[in-house]
Amino acid sequence: MTTQRWSIEFDNVTFGYPSPRPSNLGEAQGLTIDIKKWQVEENQTVFISGQSGSGKSTLLNLICGTLQPSSGSISILGQAFSALSESKRDRFRAEHIGVVFQQFNLIPYLSVKQNIELAAYFGKGLKVATTETIINICQQLNLPSTLLQAPASQLSVGQQQRVAIARALINQPELLIVDEPTSALDSSARDSFMQLLMDSAKRYQFTLLFVSHDLSLADYFEQHIKLADINQAGEISE
Repeated sequence: MTTQRWSIEFDNVTFGYPSPRPSNLGEAQGLTIDIKKWQVEENQTVFISGQSGSGKSTLLNLICGTLQPSSGSISILGQAFSALSESKRDRFRAEHIGVVFQQFNLIPYLSVKQNIELAAYFGKGLKVATTETIINICQQLNLPSTLLQAPASQLSVGQQQRVAIARALINQPELLIVDEPTSALDSSARDSFMQLLMDSAKRYQFTLLFVSHDLSLADYFEQHIKLADINQAGEISE
């Protein structure tokens, strides 16, 4: 009998931002997240949708450990993530979680190779970022090796996107989080990116959590979760 393994587990998790005005009780005000039970199975591709202000950014920050729940517990890849110290959460995130940001967050004056190496340095170490490994990842992402020494600022938007994915994959993460990456792309570039992302999920066998308000992308994924269906806090202002 195969034991089911979870990449993400939320158990009675709440989160509220502090009130702008001091509270006599010293409690968090304005509940943003209230998730009783939520689990994502290992190696699943999951699409999470929600309107602006539904808590998507807060949810991602909780999963990444940059925010801590007000109550309840979060486990990532079987690790009691929310119970770790800040430094241990940072180390765990760098080694096991990859993130592709909406704005890519590349360092413009560093080369493609240096941007990827920087992620490795803070993750599993430069030994995983050999030139051969970087070239292989870039080739699989249709990024010519001739661009490795080019500054990120000189790349097209599509090329920057591929570098952002390569950077997220260099540490061989078990969980990849992708945050609204297609909002600035036309339909052709969007479809190309989505196919590239799904091919990467199959090749590298990671759990993919993709967050967007664009419902037309949901068909690419094995599972579609509407944040409002799991978050009892209701609409908030992020």
